[in-house]
Amino acid sequence: MTQISTDSSSPPALWDIAALARRLCVTERFVRRLVAERRVPYCKVGKFIRFDPERIDAWLASTSIDSL
Repeated sequence: MTQISTDSSSPPALWDIAALARRLCVTERFVRRLVAERRVPYCKVGKFIRFDPERIDAWLASTSIDSL
């Protein structure tokens, strides 16, 4: 069994579609639609879609709407 390093100098682990869906409390299908419409920041690693948690947090902050 391999251990994931918790060293603060290492980059954060990238999320897959299922992890982002859990983070946003939405379905995986909805996340795939966000990717298809290029409404969420993502990167491709080979054929896989991955999400940087820091970029997702920034994206969420930029898309939030203040209440009246």
